[in-house]
Amino acid sequence: MKYIKFVTSLMLTIVVFYLLNTKLGSLPPLGKFLSPTEGIWQNEGTESTSGTLVIKDLIDDVTVHYDAQLIPHIFARNDSDLYKAQGYITAKHRLWQMEFQTFAAAGRLSEIIGEKALQFDRTQRRKGLLFGAENSLEVIKKDAESLAFLQAYSDGVNAYIEQLKPEDYPVEYKLLDYKPEPWSIDKTMHLLMYMTDMLCSRNHDLEFTNMLQLLGKERFDLLFPDFFDVNDPIIPKARDWSFIDTAITETPQSELPTDSIMVEPMEKPHPNNGSNNWVVGPEKSYSGHPILANDPHLGLKLPSIWIVMQLHSPNQNVFGATLPGALGIIIGFNEDIAWGVTNATRDVMDWYKIEFQDESRKTYKYGDGWRDTNLRLEEIKIRNKETFIDSVIYTHHGPVSYDHLFKSDNPKKGYAMKWAGHIGHNFAKLFLNLNKAKNYDDYLKAISNHVAPAQNFAFASKEGDIAMWIQGKFPNKWKGQGKFLLDGSNPEHDWQSFIPQEFNAHVKNPERGFVSSANQHPVDASYPFYVFNDGYETYRNRVINNYLSVREKLSIENFKNLQNNNLNLKAQELIPFMIDHMETSALNNEEQQLLNHLRHWNYINTIDNIAPSIWTAWNKHLHQLTWDEFDNDTLALKTPFTYQSHYLLKNYPNDPLMDIKDTPLKETAIDLYTISFKAAAKELKEWEAENGSLEWKNYKGAYVGHLLQVLPAFSRFDIPIGGDRNTVNASDVNHGPSWRMIVELSSPPKAYGIYPGGQSGNPGSKYYDNFIDDWAKGNYYDLIFMQNENATEGILSSQTLTPKQ
Repeated sequence: MKYIKFVTSLMLTIVVFYLLNTKLGSLPPLGKFLSPTEGIWQNEGTESTSGTLVIKDLIDDVTVHYDAQLIPHIFARNDSDLYKAQGYITAKHRLWQMEFQTFAAAGRLSEIIGEKALQFDRTQRRKGLLFGAENSLEVIKKDAESLAFLQAYSDGVNAYIEQLKPEDYPVEYKLLDYKPEPWSIDKTMHLLMYMTDMLCSRNHDLEFTNMLQLLGKERFDLLFPDFFDVNDPIIPKARDWSFIDTAITETPQSELPTDSIMVEPMEKPHPNNGSNNWVVGPEKSYSGHPILANDPHLGLKLPSIWIVMQLHSPNQNVFGATLPGALGIIIGFNEDIAWGVTNATRDVMDWYKIEFQDESRKTYKYGDGWRDTNLRLEEIKIRNKETFIDSVIYTHHGPVSYDHLFKSDNPKKGYAMKWAGHIGHNFAKLFLNLNKAKNYDDYLKAISNHVAPAQNFAFASKEGDIAMWIQGKFPNKWKGQGKFLLDGSNPEHDWQSFIPQEFNAHVKNPERGFVSSANQHPVDASYPFYVFNDGYETYRNRVINNYLSVREKLSIENFKNLQNNNLNLKAQELIPFMIDHMETSALNNEEQQLLNHLRHWNYINTIDNIAPSIWTAWNKHLHQLTWDEFDNDTLALKTPFTYQSHYLLKNYPNDPLMDIKDTPLKETAIDLYTISFKAAAKELKEWEAENGSLEWKNYKGAYVGHLLQVLPAFSRFDIPIGGDRNTVNASDVNHGPSWRMIVELSSPPKAYGIYPGGQSGNPGSKYYDNFIDDWAKGNYYDLIFMQNENATEGILSSQTLTPKQ
């Protein structure tokens, strides 16, 4: 009997041991995860911000001061130590995030998550993100300084990793049961390609090709015009372009492919990715100093996409927001200048139809003959599975992203991507030079070789100059080139040349006294080069420009108010028209009450008003009913952009597209106003019964989610913030102002900033999400811009990084 007990006890022990040390599905090994010595309990501590840390290969001591927001102010005696310390400090606060994002960029999530990430990884590889990163690294290798500083950053990250014990790993490593790997320059390249993809890969060429076949050119141009009927461009309309002496590429006589494209398009970046920036010159500033504002609009995540820091060496003193994993400061200021960026959303990605000679795909048709393809074998490691090998064909255009192995079915045909993001360029040099720039000429030199993502670079200097350059490497396209699928076999359809950098749209010290951008059309029709309208913003920009124009002088408080402005111009322009034209007599009492809220609304999306909720539901149903013809399961199609949709509703009420296809009646836009309102009222009544008050803060349900979407405990929900995607305060449900910054170019500069997160990546830290409440309220923190390492007012603790003995 005692042997039976022994065997039973032994078996139970083995089973328990196995369960505690084995990853079961999405669960981590519970023994390791719950271990008191190295499990999750070790992640409750706060960050160490004082004392001395030994870092190998430093040349000299580095001092890191921390203020009340856990912002590090790094003081080094040389640039190499500065960037090594930046890498170390960034890893200390954000290691898991910075590594996880590079895994996503490189198409390696399957190594962590398993087979369910395979399609995502294949998409990343087929976009050519690794290819583009490799091309850029080859360019950087030709610049010894950039390469050395990137290596110093990597060495700093690795110095931190090497000091870690398993109990010190960020909690996400424990949840996912893996450990950090050494950092490298490649990872920084992958991160920057990830951002490039996020900001300049939005395109609808394949969908537009189908729309052209479905509608014909005249109807297509009505739905998707090159210019909307209102255009308040980034570069003021009065700009004289007579200095441009390069001609636009001539349109070839050849035809475009007439494919009906059945493929399921790859997932696109968030359509709201954008930003605001503006600068007022001395004559419009309350103090006589230029003032600059910037707020990039991105997906809101925890840990935050940004980390804020000050970098100081004998060669520079710069402050601002940077990406965990990137060198230097991305958006910020120094003692002489300030800069901010918005997404230029220029069309720098085109698609080419590729015809292979046979199913071996070793050659493809080009001109009068056949060209050889290149085969790139993408090895995708999968956790607990065999490695997946994806065979990606490359042409001179770029990767054949769609073929019979991926989202298509014809072994002799494919669609290749031509993308400026694949052109090798020195990401690092741009920010290294901007961080040290002292005047307009330095700023222009810094941005002049930037390729992608195309950005609207706003600038201000203490000398009083303000400027805006729309900078990137832009193909000089013939009119309409890249709007639809191009013929990959026709040399005339290739990009023939690029717009010379000096002819990129720009303005310096404009007469109106300010520059601004909000992702609107960069220019008016007088600009001599072709600029395709890929859905440019039309609301935020007009609110911003009007606000700046009507005020003779602007203060810091004006800037804060404008960044938090919740005026809904889209609603203001459409609701009165619809109410005046709809059949209000067809509404019941409950529906009339809802309509009255809109009648008395001031069109400001405040958190305690129900009118924004009513408008949002009404607009959603109106859009669905208007464009029901394009709800197609077999063809990839695209509905018109928001402004043009509303333009058509008001000016083409009897257009056949206004008819609801599933009813026997012939509806007009007037009918749609009423039908969609009644549908919205029904939805709102049901929502209210289930969820409570229709106040905007409740109906909107804003949240900031953890990078791992399955971790609600590490996220913040029900954040009471106003605005929506089309207000200047472009706060959508899970998207919006990811870093608000205002800088006055006094001596020294005065700056204010905030973002929806916190400096720490540790969910157990009080600094993980401590900015969110103030961000939602529209509050700012005074940014402490230390002039030397001994000026420690506002500093709570200090730490010394010292060379390894």
